[in-house]
Formats: sequence, C-alpha cells, structure tokens
Amino acid sequence: MPRDARTRRFWGLCVLGTALGLAGLWMALAPPETRAPTATEMRRIAQNEGLWDNRWNRHSEKARALGRELAATPHADARIELRRRQAEQYLYAGQAELAASELQALLKEPRLPPAYQLALKEQLALAWLRLGEQQNCLDNPAAERCVFPLAGDALHQRRLGADRAYALYTELLRAPAASPEQRAQWSWLLNLAAMALGRYPEGVPEAWRIAPAHLASASDIGRFRDIAARAGADVFGLSGGVAMDDFDGDGRLDLMASSWGLGDALILLRNRGDMRFEDVSVQAGLEDIRGGLNLVPADYDNDGDTDVLVLRGAWLHDKGRHPNTLLRNDQGRFVDVTHAAGVYSRYPTQSAVWADFDNNGTLDLMVTNEVDRARVPWPSEARPFELYRNHPAGRFQDVGAASGMEFDGMAKGVTAGDYDNDGWTDIYISIWGRPNRLYRNLGVTDGGLRFEDVTERMGVGDPHASFPTWFWDFDNDGWLDLFVAGYSATLGAVALDYQGRPSAGARPRLYRNLAGRGFVDVAPGAALDALTLPMGSNYGDFDNDGWLDVLLGTGAPPLHTLTPNRAWRNSGGQRFEDITTSSGLGHLQKGHGVAFGDLDGDGDQDIYAVIGGAFEGDGFWNALYENPGHGHRWITLRLEGRQANREALGSRIRVHLRGGRVIHALVGRGGSFGASSVQQEIGLGAATGIDAIEVDWAGSGNQTRIPGPVTMDRAYRLIEGESELRAP
Repeated sequence: MPRDARTRRFWGLCVLGTALGLAGLWMALAPPETRAPTATEMRRIAQNEGLWDNRWNRHSEKARALGRELAATPHADARIELRRRQAEQYLYAGQAELAASELQALLKEPRLPPAYQLALKEQLALAWLRLGEQQNCLDNPAAERCVFPLAGDALHQRRLGADRAYALYTELLRAPAASPEQRAQWSWLLNLAAMALGRYPEGVPEAWRIAPAHLASASDIGRFRDIAARAGADVFGLSGGVAMDDFDGDGRLDLMASSWGLGDALILLRNRGDMRFEDVSVQAGLEDIRGGLNLVPADYDNDGDTDVLVLRGAWLHDKGRHPNTLLRNDQGRFVDVTHAAGVYSRYPTQSAVWADFDNNGTLDLMVTNEVDRARVPWPSEARPFELYRNHPAGRFQDVGAASGMEFDGMAKGVTAGDYDNDGWTDIYISIWGRPNRLYRNLGVTDGGLRFEDVTERMGVGDPHASFPTWFWDFDNDGWLDLFVAGYSATLGAVALDYQGRPSAGARPRLYRNLAGRGFVDVAPGAALDALTLPMGSNYGDFDNDGWLDVLLGTGAPPLHTLTPNRAWRNSGGQRFEDITTSSGLGHLQKGHGVAFGDLDGDGDQDIYAVIGGAFEGDGFWNALYENPGHGHRWITLRLEGRQANREALGSRIRVHLRGGRVIHALVGRGGSFGASSVQQEIGLGAATGIDAIEVDWAGSGNQTRIPGPVTMDRAYRLIEGESELRAP
C-alpha cells in the first residue's frame, strides 16, 4: 500500500475512533428517553404509569383499589360513595352487568338524598343500556348493528338491557327536578332504547318522542354498507387514527389503524385486490409500535414510499408526555427513525400536518401540542408547537421559536393550505377552549421561515372550542375555504338541536374564502351548522358529482354520549344536505379517524372509519363502507413531483370539463384527524368530456397543462415536467 494511502487510512481510523468514542460517551451520558427507541420508551411509560395518572385506563384495577379502600372505611356515607365510584369503574371497564348489580344494591340503601338517588338511577339506566349494546351489537356484530336509527338487524335480540333502560329513563323523565337539557338527554336515550326494542316511534310517549321527521335525511344517494367483517378489516379498538394509502407499492390502497391505549397495537391491513384485507403488521415491522391517537402519513424523504408519524399523549395533559414515532417506510417495512430524523418530542399531541412550507421540494412538519398553562403549570420552556424544517438529507430542525407564531392551549387540529394563492403554504390551528389561529406564510427571510398572525384580519378565530379542521375548495371557485368543527355541547343539547329547539354549544364554521381578502362564515345558510361533537372527520365525494361532501365522526368520552356519526352531501357548493340516516353512515358508536379512498378500483370513494371511545370498555369494531356507486364519471390522478415534493402535497388541480365547468382539487389527505389517500379521486358528475387538466405544483411553482380530450373513468400518473398522462 502506498505511504500516502496508509497515512490517509491511519487518520481516517483515528477520526472514526474518535467519533465512535464521542458517540459512546453521548450514549452513556444522555438521558434514556433521548436515545431509546420510542417503542422501548412506550413500554417503560406503560410500566411506570401510576394507577390514577390516566383516567381512561386500568379500570378493573381501579375498581379493586376502591374495594380495598372500601374494606378499610367504616363511615356509612363514605362507603356508599366508594361503592358508586367502584360501579362507575366497572362500567368504564366494560363490565356493565357487574356495574348494574352494584348500583341496584346501592339503591336499596336507606336515607339516600333524593338528588343522589336520582344520579344512581341515571347511572344504572346507562349500565343497562350499555349491557344491551354489548350483548347485541358488540358481541355479535353485523353490518347494520348500531346504525342509526336502529331497525331491522339492529334490533336487540337479547332484550334485558334495553328493556330495563327504557323503564328507568321513563322513571327519570317523570322526575320534576330535571333541567331541560337533562330531560332532553334522557328522552334521547329513551328513544334509543325504544328503537333497540322495536317500539319506536309509537312506543315512546309523545311528550318524550323524537319525531321521525327530525331524524329523516334531506336526500338519498344510496346506502353505504359496512363490509368490514367480510373484508377482514374489522379491527377492534378504542379511539384512534387511520391512514389510507399504497404502503407496499403494489398499486392498491392499504389501511393503517391505531388505537390510543398504551398497549394497543398499530395495525396494517394489506389490500389483496378483491376488497379483502390481510393483517401484515408483523411483517411490516409494527409489532412493537403501540398506542397513538392519530396517524399522519407523508413521503417525507421523497423516496416514493409513504411514511407515517404516530401521535400520542393527547387529553392527558402533563401525564401525556409520550414520545411521537416517525416510521420510515422501506418498501412496505417500517423503521423507527424518530431520533435519527430529529423529530423526537414528548408533549401531548394529536395533531400535525406535513407541507413544503419553505418551497424547497421537501416536506416540513408542523406538530401542535396540548400545552395549556391555564390547566397545568407547564415550565416556561414547554413548547405549544414544533415547526420542523426538512433539510434535503431528511434531517429536521425545529425552527418554531423564530417563526413568528405564538399561541397557547390544547391544539386539537392543524391544517395547511395556501389560502391567498401567493405560492406559500399557510397554517390554521384549531384550539379547544381558545381562539383559533390563522398564520400567513411570509416565506423565507434571511434563511428562516416567517409567519404572521392574520386571524382577526381574516375573521376566522371562532369557534373558541373546536376540534377537526381542514382547507378545501367546497364551492369550486379556485380559492381554499376553511372548515372548523365546534366541540362543546352536551348530549342533551345535541338532542335539542336535532329537534330544531334552542340549544347551547360550539357550532362549526364554514368559512368561504373571499378571494384571499378574508373569510365569511356561511355555515348557517349552507345548513352545515348543526351541533354534532365531531372528533375524527374528513371530506370526500360520496356520489362522484364533483362537489366535496362531509363525514363527521362524532361523540365524546362520556359513555352516555351516543349520537350518530353525521354525513352531509354538498349540493352544488351552496348547501349541504344531511344524508345521515339514508346513507347508512350514522354509526352510533364513537367515531374517530375517517379516510376516503377508492379501495376496490371502481372509481368511487369508499370509507374507512375508526370506531371506539376513550375508556377501555368503550371499544368497538372499525367500519369499512363500500360505496354503492352512482353512475357518474370520474378520473383518478396520482401526482408525482420532481422539483416539488414527491407526493405533490399542496398542489392544485383544475379539471376543465366540456361545457365550461371547472373542478378544483387540493392534493392532500383531507381532515386533521384521519388521512385519506393522497391520490386524487375526482368525481366528474355527468361530464361528457375533459377539455384539459392543469396542475400548479406546490413549492416549485411549475405548471403543467394536459390538453384534452382525456379519457374519463380511468386512473393516471402525472409526473411533474411531463406533458402526457401515464398509466398508474
């Protein structure tokens, strides 16, 4: 070996040895949470969690702990309250029959105060109602079970639970001291029990009956059937997220679903091509990935594979300092790269969005946290958000502190879109209990990203209690509008709203974009302002007419909050028609992540919905709704960026139809809780031809025009810089 080569090798080994030594020193000195894989850290968190740190889990253990406390407590009144709390934990654990037995025994205690007795009867009625659901809907699921309004196969065959609930709610409604909202809640649950027994509507006294007219749909576009069981997609779990995309590169859309329990598995369902799915979670390397309230997919490294960010810790405040996990997709197998990519964080969150904020062709990441100093004395350095700028090597840097964005509170949703069409992607944040925030992207100044708060100027701060949100062009005018869902209402208020009676709560806002000059809320005039308690939600095109529709996954943690998921059809960009009951999409159990996508390749959008609540005993089977079809024309486009980010997130599509109509599409995954396929499945209605397709590529500023005629009812790839469509 020549001397100069030996010298280079010597010094190279010295440098390598020094680097390895420093790395070893860092590993020895760094705190465990900064170097352990997030799966290992999650296991440690689960093992070390205190029994009462997390109000949503370990209910059987809590009931046993209360039993031990009960055995050591001699005072009669204290014993009664401990027994009530123990019954409540049984109910949270899904042990409804045991809860009912204990509550019945408690009601035999002498000298109970009337208000306390009333509360016990209310809890007992709920226990019986839940037992009916468990025996008839959960333990023996069928396509129509738990679909509102209950009828046909949804009627309870084992009638004990619903029968006793019906009797107790009837008794409660005769109590003179109940408030109007409380009576509305009880009457709603009475009507549900009557439906389960086949007694609705005639079997409900008129004073408490919710008239069928109040539940009827405004139109009928056909019935979406839940085929999850026969498709192999009926995953059981709690509240969680969903990501729909082609994770293994075979051209078919797959499904990934999470459940937020600390030990709940992340599930990957591979699409076999015949509307059947197989669980490939272990083969994909996901066997140790646990928990996660939301999933946010994106091809962050521009390698053609869809990666996934798993978000954790929401609703737990300072007890929710769980690490997020960034999973890099390597041809269908996932690797935890959280630390390597520089996005490790331990703040409670359920919301994040990917976008090319600096227009350099790689996706950046905005993570919004639940750092509410009015609820928890967070330290001054606690971050309400992280804005990670992606460098070409796939390593992220948090530049949020210098971005000009400042807010505090429980961020429940975040969305990105270029609302003013200036070529820079803006950010909207939905905050529970505080004014929301719209930040205009000022671009890159002196090497840094800068944003300005334009909330008041644009008029989009309401509602002050909100949840899912998204940018979309619901009226097809080329300007991105904004939807933000209200999330503050009681079940009684929702019941009153159903009946057109005065009700209090946070209503959604449908902000129409006034050509970038501001927004105006058109929700009341568009009939999209109902009280609904939306959690996971999304938009898509139910009937391929070219107008974007809405599916809201509704509910709240309390077990009595049984309200159907809600569906609205967009009628020409002017009004929304409630199609909840006619469509079959009104599942009564808690709705979370929602994703739209053409799972069977027939040109219309099917829907996957994560179903399940917060408490351990409130789990359910996820739903897969097959689109019944509507005979409309369609085109599917999968964009592929070259100078723009590989997935073309944020790009804008215009489909010019023969006759002058233009359909606008934003390349993205839809809502802030649930992720649809990034491929754009565009309904064309009764179009007779396509004259042209135009694309404005996000980040690069390039434009593509594909002249017509373009054959409809087909799927295509469209690559930046090319002037022709390719086969998928």
